[in-house]
Amino acid sequence: MPKMKTHRGAAKRFKQTGTGKLMRKKAYNSHLFEHKSQKRKRNLDREIEVSRADVKRVRRVLGIGAKK
Repeated sequence: MPKMKTHRGAAKRFKQTGTGKLMRKKAYNSHLFEHKSQKRKRNLDREIEVSRADVKRVRRVLGIGAKK
C-alpha cells in the first residue's frame, strides 16, 4: 500500500502545535476592513484551535496519525 500524500491545500491552512493541537486562521480577514472595529480586526489575527468535530478529518488530509 503506498503512502498517503499530504493535501497541499490543507497543509497551507493548518498547523500542529508542539502539544498536538491543530490550529487554524479565522475567516473574514482579507478585505473590507474599513467598517470593522480595531478590536474585531485584532481578534481576527489570532489563530484558534480546530473544532473537535473536524480534527479527525483534518488529521487525515494532513497525513498526521492519531494523537499520541
